[in-house]
Amino acid sequence: PGGGKLGERRGGSLYFCLAVDRGANELATLEMIQHYVEILDKYFGNVCELDLVFNFHKAHYVLDEVFIAGHLQETSKKLIARLVGEHDALVERVKLGGPAAEDA
Repeated sequence: PGGGKLGERRGGSLYFCLAVDRGANELATLEMIQHYVEILDKYFGNVCELDLVFNFHKAHYVLDEVFIAGHLQETSKKLIARLVGEHDALVERVKLGGPAAEDA
């Protein structure tokens, strides 16, 4: 029973694990994990456990930009960095009581 397997990779001081179908390409799985870790490193500046503990919502948002329904959605690290940066700016603007839209 159970038709899956786990792909794991160490990223700095962190370990990441990804559940995939039994027939999935292991190298592709490891590359997807590496891609996510590199984006987190760029976003947090050398990501560590505390970054993920205290900013899990940001790590989850990055994950949503990279994957959809378990499939790699975006490979451009620059695009993801821009989108996440825009999201952070929007959140800060709203926190300060400003409009959600830039033209509003």
